[in-house]
Parts: sequence; C-alpha cells; structure tokens
Amino acid sequence: LVSGIGSGLTQSDAVDVVVCPPFVYLDLCSAVATGTPIAMGAQDLDIHEPGAFTGAIAADMLVDIGCEFAILGHSERRSLYSESDADVGVKASVAAAKGLTPIICVGETREERERNVTADVVCRQLDAVIDETGIGVFPKALVAYEPVWAIGTGLTATDEQAQEVHCLIRQRIAA
Repeated sequence: LVSGIGSGLTQSDAVDVVVCPPFVYLDLCSAVATGTPIAMGAQDLDIHEPGAFTGAIAADMLVDIGCEFAILGHSERRSLYSESDADVGVKASVAAAKGLTPIICVGETREERERNVTADVVCRQLDAVIDETGIGVFPKALVAYEPVWAIGTGLTATDEQAQEVHCLIRQRIAA
C-alpha cells in the first residue's frame, strides 16, 4: 500500500500525505516510504517515557522509527479504551513536546447529533486539549473531524454538516 501510494506522488508544499499503519508495521512502512513524500504517523501513543511499561509505545520510540505524526482521541480509543477528553489533552501535550504533530480527532455520536449538542461536544473535546497544552499547540497540530455516527454505518455527513463543524473548530482554536 505504502509503495503504491508513494510511487504515484510528487512532492508538494500544498499537501502532506501521512500514513498511519498499525504499530507492528510502522518500521516496515517507514522503510518503504523512504525517498517518497509520505510521512509516517502512529495510531496512538503512550504518555510515559520509555521504560517498564509493557506493551506501551512511547512518543520517543515513535520518533526513533521516523514517525512525524500521531493520531490522538480516535473514536475507537475513546469508546473501547475509555479515553477521556483529558487523556487526549495529555497525549497531545506529550506528542508536541516530543516533536510529533498531534492529529486530534473530535466528533459526536449519533445520539449527540440528534440532541443538537454537536458544538458542545466538539468544543469540550478541543477545550480539554487547550487546557493541557495551551492554544499554542494548534499551529503545529491537525484537527480531524470524524462524526462517530458516520463510521461504518453507511451514513455520511453532508457538506453543510461538515463545514459547520469545521467552522466551529477554526473559531475555537483561533480564540
């Protein structure tokens, strides 16, 4: 996959291409991406320094194998591993401190969308990062809006719904 993507890309200042494979494939994908404009990212990170934390992948370890990005707060991590908004804030702080670009995932569930609390949810998620890192992390971070209700359901956000949340995100991190 990485080889196929890399062979069709040219370097561009306007677009960054980031691939975030499972941890066990990061080193291999990083090697395959060498010489291409593809950057590598992790699907998560652990907040601890490298040490006796069995199974944990520290930010330093990710940097050592060439990662430049880390996905934080993905809906699956939030739901399956009970990661809180505050946990995502701490991870964003660690990622930024280690030179990784945080990719901060935000989004609402179907129930939250139906209750018209999307703005409250997304702002709460962003505020947890701001509380931990300060607003200054955002020029070096990416925010990924993923409406949880649209993942694997066959439902999709309309352009208007996505733009509404994108506008909200821009306003919140510009404050």
